[in-house]
Amino acid sequence: MSTLRLTTAQALVRFLSVQHIERDGVERRFIEGCFGIFGHGNLTGVGQALAENPKLLTYYQARNEQAMVHTAAGFSKMRNRLATMACTTSIGPGATNMVTGAAAATVNRIPVLLLPGDVFASRRPDPVLQQLESPSRGDVSVNDAFIPVSRYFDRIQRPEQLVPALLAAMRVLTSQADTGAVTLALPQDVQTEAFDYPGQLFARRVWRVGRPLPDAAILDRAASVIRDAARPLLIAGGGAIYSEATEALQRLAGRTGIPVAETQAGKGSVPFDHPGALGAIGSTGTPGANRVAAEADVVIAVGTRFSDFTTASRTAFQNPAVRFVNVNIADLDSHKLGGLALTGDARATLDALDARLGGWTVDAAYRSSCEALRTDWDVEVSRLYDLGHGPLPAQSEVIGVVNELSAPHDVVVCAAGSMPGDLHKLWRTRDPKGYHVEYGYSTMGYEIAGGLGVKLADPSREVFVMVGDGSYLMMAQEIVTSIQERAKLTVVLVDNEGFASIGGLSRSKGTAGFGTRYRYRVDGSLGDDLGDDDSARLPVDLALNAEGLGAHVFRARNIEDLRDALVAARKIERTVVIHVPVDRYEAVPNYDSWWEVPVAEVAESVDVKKARVENERGLARRRWYL
Repeated sequence: MSTLRLTTAQALVRFLSVQHIERDGVERRFIEGCFGIFGHGNLTGVGQALAENPKLLTYYQARNEQAMVHTAAGFSKMRNRLATMACTTSIGPGATNMVTGAAAATVNRIPVLLLPGDVFASRRPDPVLQQLESPSRGDVSVNDAFIPVSRYFDRIQRPEQLVPALLAAMRVLTSQADTGAVTLALPQDVQTEAFDYPGQLFARRVWRVGRPLPDAAILDRAASVIRDAARPLLIAGGGAIYSEATEALQRLAGRTGIPVAETQAGKGSVPFDHPGALGAIGSTGTPGANRVAAEADVVIAVGTRFSDFTTASRTAFQNPAVRFVNVNIADLDSHKLGGLALTGDARATLDALDARLGGWTVDAAYRSSCEALRTDWDVEVSRLYDLGHGPLPAQSEVIGVVNELSAPHDVVVCAAGSMPGDLHKLWRTRDPKGYHVEYGYSTMGYEIAGGLGVKLADPSREVFVMVGDGSYLMMAQEIVTSIQERAKLTVVLVDNEGFASIGGLSRSKGTAGFGTRYRYRVDGSLGDDLGDDDSARLPVDLALNAEGLGAHVFRARNIEDLRDALVAARKIERTVVIHVPVDRYEAVPNYDSWWEVPVAEVAESVDVKKARVENERGLARRRWYL
């Protein structure tokens, strides 16, 4: 057997460069590049390997380690998990900065490959710079923090260990059922050590992604359950999009008349104007979707994790006879809520179900009532898009203008704060890949970094990043990376001078927006929202900050300015930031929904006591779904 004498890092890069994936007869490269920030823990290892053969794996320079993981995740999500990026860091803070990104990727079932440097395997120079010491264990490093947030973790203590570790890593990265962050911790001395690796390791390898079907008997049973339903409901989750099952879903819904509600990850599975499209479901759902869910007797869930926002903290489905038919590639999810588990590929399973249902359709009156709910909601969206609120615009009006001026092929990106909930309700999706909201982990700071990943994954699309001032202040520096890579973003920076989302939640729970508005300390306390006293405002200029990072900046004082800026932004080649202040108190209503957030059982505040009573009313509506 022929061998190649390479360092561990050189072997790693060479292996990653020849990994491919195939689905439906289409092959493509799987690891499309490597983000990296170099330090003493990876510069002479992975850094040297990337520099020596730059054509093997494209190197991308990042500004923040957490951000580059978000960019890799955004890239992979945009590619329906059929491609991703690697991320390399030094040891210490460079490595642990990636932990949040790893958690977000794993929670959202998005494959990313993380390559943090680690302390010396030889332990000769211990403790090295940035090493964590433990008095009880000699094999601990800060990289152990990756273990609970990685779908697969390994520490490469010897060069030959790399061979089985790489194969195991790729198995998880390409799995449609059990993917997430994969972490290979690389001691800095092992990265540079040489070994005679088998040449076959570096042969072009194709990882096949099939479309497995559930057992035929279970499919027959599911079809029988659906045929017996009077008020069935389809729920489209992220798996419907990742498996490219949206056309199959639309055919099934259109032919049978079963209405469709969408989770955050599944939004875009059906276009907003599809006759059966009820829109968002759950805590941030539309009135139509939530009313139909409350009365549904059969729920057909396609590719959803059933998070608390989807189930409205287990209160969404109130029919005592409700049954669940769960289509999911992951058996962890297909068995949830006591459902009939159709563990398999979403597209293949929906086609198989459709064939078994034959000519069955819902009752004409039920179809008509659902279509009326969709029409009523479209009227409500138009109202919220055109409130004419002043002096500052409402956030819903900002969303409306961006939605109106974006093309069907364009992408909106968001992650945290009140914006995801408003987008979930209001955004009129026209393309399965046109809505990209990270809400599994709801990571503040994801937006710009994730938007960069979307743009790198599909440069043909305009990418609109909707970000609040709170998230912007946590992670704005990848504006610089977008400019360096000529990956233009249009960032709409919605400024409400604080954490408006949690402020609204705080007020609803009786704590008056405590600690959620950016204000000078008054009488020794940051206190509540403190009204609109201009003397308490901080002299912060986020538009000027964005300009300093290299973005072309527009300041929009009102909706007309925003409209003009969005039109002008189309003609600008580099990243644009449009700063628009909004009214932090003018919120989109909740519609027939609830979200469980515990309230203090005892308190001096009358408002907290009232919130506790209201919370107990919600608790009384919870169901077990067994």
